Amino acid sequence: MNFFSTKKKLGILGGGQLGKMILFTTRKWDIQTHVMDPNKNAPARLACDNFKVGDLMNYESVFNFGSEMDVLTIEIENVNIKALFALEKKGVKIFPQPSILKIIQNKSKQKNFYSINKIPTANFRTFSDLETLKNSIAKGNLSYPFVWKSSMMGYDGFGVSIVKTNKDLETLNNCECITEDLVPIKSELSVIIARRTNGEVKVYPVVEMKFNSTSNQVEYVICPAQISKKIKSKAEDLARVVSEKLQHIGILAVEMFLTETDEVIINEVAPRPHNSGHITIESSYTSQFEQHIRSILDLPLGSTEIKIPAVMVNLVGKEGFYGSVAYKNIDQILVIDGVNPHIYGKKQTRPNRKMGHVTIVNKNLNEALKTAEQVKSIIEVISK
Repeated sequence: MNFFSTKKKLGILGGGQLGKMILFTTRKWDIQTHVMDPNKNAPARLACDNFKVGDLMNYESVFNFGSEMDVLTIEIENVNIKALFALEKKGVKIFPQPSILKIIQNKSKQKNFYSINKIPTANFRTFSDLETLKNSIAKGNLSYPFVWKSSMMGYDGFGVSIVKTNKDLETLNNCECITEDLVPIKSELSVIIARRTNGEVKVYPVVEMKFNSTSNQVEYVICPAQISKKIKSKAEDLARVVSEKLQHIGILAVEMFLTETDEVIINEVAPRPHNSGHITIESSYTSQFEQHIRSILDLPLGSTEIKIPAVMVNLVGKEGFYGSVAYKNIDQILVIDGVNPHIYGKKQTRPNRKMGHVTIVNKNLNEALKTAEQVKSIIEVISK
């Protein structure tokens, strides 16, 4: 299906920063794009051919929007699945497929999928609500510490907590949830993998993620990961297994834990461009965003080789600041060689909200790491 300079329509559900970065490729290739997002000021609104305000969880909104598209994709998992299944029956091509989104939307179903397919992951238990979880603790069937995750609507560190005491329980939401063993880990890794409908698969090099211990958000992404060849092979092989079992079309981000015993286990996956893959814009021959478009339009996949080592720094709202955003000292980082800022276009900041990222490239990865720390210490996302 040829989308280059035609009237064929590519629809994107979600108009945040991922949608905005996907649109760089569609504009480069003159592909007609339509975006729907509940926020009238969504970052992607200016770069698409048509922007529509609509509730992504509303059946009618999603169905009516999707009915006009030739191919439909997402930049966020929280969309109305029933509408996607109905659109698929109508003949709209949807990637990732609704059947895959149904699994990944719900962490309980996602973990059960790993268990059924013998994919290594932390030991877990599922609970219908918080009261059931508390009863399990009271009966001695569950002990501290453990990791608590909301089954639905969790992202960017939200809906995830380490629970060590009864007091910690009182901070949790009353919802369907899972608990996981608190596995001792060395580091967190991610592999981006792309699959197109003809079966072609391309795997990006393993990256390493450094998390903020308070917000549980990624602070740094390091490419390539500083791990042995053996661990690298384990991670890439595991990503291939997950991709093969899911048979997704498009980009799949596979987040993993490297344990203290050098085992690689799955944390969770995202069937869309992912924060850990933003670094590919500067570091790889083909960015994850272009690769996603190639995959869902069944075009030959591009090279995933690294052009240059890189480190990414997330720009998030500083604690104590709310309102109209200001990027303090951004001019100071622009004079540093190898620094590439990406501002997402969100006009309002709040603590820990993702507002942008900075990718630092250098032939020497250690030098890139030093510059990343320098950038992190200079720039601040505050309010006016």
